[in-house]
Amino acid sequence: MNDLELLRQRASTSALLFDFDGTLSPTVPDPEQAQAADGLVDRLVALDQRYRTVAVISGRPVAFLEARLPDTLLLSGQYGLESATGGRTTIRSGAEQWREVVADAVDRVTTETAGTEGIWVEPKGLSITVHYRHNPAAETLVRSLVADLATSTGLVVHDAKQSVELRIPVAADKGTVVRELAAGADGVLYAADDLGDLPALQAVAELREAGMIGVNVAVDSPELPDAVRAAADLVVPGQDGLRDLLDQLLAT
Repeated sequence: MNDLELLRQRASTSALLFDFDGTLSPTVPDPEQAQAADGLVDRLVALDQRYRTVAVISGRPVAFLEARLPDTLLLSGQYGLESATGGRTTIRSGAEQWREVVADAVDRVTTETAGTEGIWVEPKGLSITVHYRHNPAAETLVRSLVADLATSTGLVVHDAKQSVELRIPVAADKGTVVRELAAGADGVLYAADDLGDLPALQAVAELREAGMIGVNVAVDSPELPDAVRAAADLVVPGQDGLRDLLDQLLAT
């Protein structure tokens, strides 16, 4: 019996956890236009009625997720700094005091990249993502600017797909959220596609070593990082493959 079947048999005591961008949503040129692929939200709602926990864990702000997903799902934003359920949002202790630092950093990096085509600065309230997807030649410039900002502000640099992030130095990441949501469960699945998901994938691996049913899923694309692929127990072909996987978890 494979681990997916074990999760299905223990649905009432298992957690199904999903990244958003590149996982539920295909990667799009303008990240603000990202939406969950057809059929996935309906399946998540159906899974939520059967499984112990169904949650979306994202680097996006919770407000972004709330505009695209039903509030019956548990939503975790900004790498575990925000969470929401039933329309009520909470902020992790120690995070709010960094909001002004992040805002100042957004202003600085926006000003310093204003003359370079193809760079997009995405402010997230408690983090910043600087995208160079539309101008890969600007990667060196972006990394230099972000490194300087990290030195002067205390923010922490993290790599992502064709972008670089600055996050606040609060002890939380997607792995933290996985451990919290899986506490007391019999099984956990995490579906991912980016470097920011590696702590979550590692958390699932560690929980499995401790005796829990654990399944790591990578959603394939031309941009899937090698490290994410290597950490996955199962690689599915894009959002169509993820849709098929959810149907397996819903099967009776």
